[in-house]
Amino acid sequence: MAASLIPFLEHDDANRALMGANMQRQAVPTLKADKPLVGTGIERNVAVDSGVTAVAKRGGVIQSVDASRIVVKVNEEELVPGEAGIDIYNLTKYTRSNQNTCINQRPCVMPGEPVARGDVLADGPSTDLGELALGQNMRIAFMPWNGYNFEDSILVSERVVQEDRFTTIHIQELTCVARDTKLGSEEITADIPNVGESALSKLDESGIVYIGAEVKGGDILVGKVTPKGETQLTPEEKLLRAIFGEKASDVKDTSLRVPNSVSGTIIDVQVFTRDGVEKDKRALEIEQMQLKEAKKDLTEEFQILEGGLLNRVKAVLIEGGYSEAKLDATDRKKWLELTLEDDALQTQLEQLAEQWDELKADFDKKFETKRRKITQGDDLAPGVLKIVKVYLAVKRRIQPGDKMAGRHGNKGVISKINPVEDMPYDEKGQPVDIVLNPLGVPSRMNIGQILEVHLGLAAKGIGDKINQMVKEQ
Repeated sequence: MAASLIPFLEHDDANRALMGANMQRQAVPTLKADKPLVGTGIERNVAVDSGVTAVAKRGGVIQSVDASRIVVKVNEEELVPGEAGIDIYNLTKYTRSNQNTCINQRPCVMPGEPVARGDVLADGPSTDLGELALGQNMRIAFMPWNGYNFEDSILVSERVVQEDRFTTIHIQELTCVARDTKLGSEEITADIPNVGESALSKLDESGIVYIGAEVKGGDILVGKVTPKGETQLTPEEKLLRAIFGEKASDVKDTSLRVPNSVSGTIIDVQVFTRDGVEKDKRALEIEQMQLKEAKKDLTEEFQILEGGLLNRVKAVLIEGGYSEAKLDATDRKKWLELTLEDDALQTQLEQLAEQWDELKADFDKKFETKRRKITQGDDLAPGVLKIVKVYLAVKRRIQPGDKMAGRHGNKGVISKINPVEDMPYDEKGQPVDIVLNPLGVPSRMNIGQILEVHLGLAAKGIGDKINQMVKEQ
């Protein structure tokens, strides 16, 4: 599949094409996806078949759109008799992938827009308007620049960094486990020996970090103390014992801390408590919040589906002879109890009433399942009392030392990020984004990159020209 995404593949040496295919699979999703100006035409198929996008199951009209949900009113000809005629697509927001990158779906449709079956409704990571977008479109110059692109090094303009063109979001999962030890149980608490007040400022009274806290290397995320056995005391510990009594020395600090090189924002905390162990305040708060969110989501979904169903009931009743004014004056739930003389319409009405009962029963069942899942204790490994998982979002900008690559096996490492005023510019005075070494082409025999650069420049020029013509109209 990756080989079919390389433009001008027939002009590349096989070894370099292999490298290009392999490196496309290693691409990190960027913050702002940008579909390629020069592609092979397979990009849309890959994006849709990969499953990262939300695709319309049936045709219809977009009824409402927000960041986390898309509602589609289904076309009459695609309906099953007696159903609500509404499709709801819930989107995935800022979730961690197995590679620690960020999975986030963004709607790419507007309310009132007609959609057909198979149309892309929301973009996922590395997709732009339903097309695969692994990288960014950049203006490139092939020329030496003071030795900064010696041996496949890459010179990058500061503008690329300022515009967040290659900025990525990474989500790290950090875990703290409280176990039952021979000397007693480990405890998750904010009461940690020999730790100052400032180090505990981002923790709540249960000893767990707040969501939204900005943390850096060495900060405590989860306070934990472990009982320690009677060992030979050092003079300092003897002094502490003399001053503070027993407590100071019978536990040691084993808190979960942020790794040294990492800094970011806490975006989620999960607390898993063993069955039979009392839940702490934070665990109960999280439980209440999850229940509230689950109920809100399911209620909204139910109301959307119920609204669609009742609109269809109204249409059947009006067709059967009821006036719209009379129906509007009646409670909507009572519409299902009305009767019609026409047998075919009465059958339709009964089917819709059955569907409504099913909808209500399904809502109650879903909520009960979610409630049980959220409130029951967790099945943890033997000896484990509690697990706290903290999710840390890190925004990384491009920097010297990062690897960049094209689709033709033309890879390199960033040597310098250059101010815009120092970058080479064209006859119109426009500076380029990236400077590559021309010696990276002849011996590698991947001429496809040269052809891609030329076609990309032509495509950009035509696009600018069309934009100008549209503006002038």
